[in-house]
Amino acid sequence: ISNLGMFGIPYFRAVINPPEAAILAVGAIVKRPVVIDDGIHIRPIMTLTVSADHRILDGVVVANFLQDFKATLERLA
Repeated sequence: ISNLGMFGIPYFRAVINPPEAAILAVGAIVKRPVVIDDGIHIRPIMTLTVSADHRILDGVVVANFLQDFKATLERLA
């Protein structure tokens, strides 16, 4: 995990350091407009990015991880 969000960086891509297979980049929570039920609302949004070595991990595995991680964070919120 690489967390630049604590420094106010909203979005970035972390670099994999060998022998790691993947790294999760955590951005800052920023208030942004979102559409909910055809209305525009301001909500706190956090950007998560995964960089993965496709020689080790298939992209579908990484996408499933992000889906599960997102669902877990939303349940805890």
